Amino acid sequence: MWTAYMPNMKPELVRGTLEMLILQTLRGARHGYGISQAIRAGSNEVLRTETGSLYPALQRLEKQGFVRTEWRTTDNKQRTRYYTLTPAGRKHLSSEQARWKTLADAISAIMNPQRGES
Repeated sequence: MWTAYMPNMKPELVRGTLEMLILQTLRGARHGYGISQAIRAGSNEVLRTETGSLYPALQRLEKQGFVRTEWRTTDNKQRTRYYTLTPAGRKHLSSEQARWKTLADAISAIMNPQRGES
């Protein structure tokens, strides 16, 4: 489950948000747990990803060619899949960031109208 942890806040987020945040965390190779922790820490503990949402999103991103994977052995000798952003993923991330900025600006304009306007 993809959730936002705030009192009385529903976890519904705009479609594609999780994928964009995953791509944003991939500034170098990371395993799934590292991606999840980066999202959690980067959102000041507000956003959390559950395994059931994270790994299907990573599979979708891989299928679309936005991430590539490779198996590595961690320091504790466990084989783990690491994810890396591809050039196509960087391009897609840039496009998604622009889309999000447009959406956020539009919402902000409605929520904070200039004085004298109704």
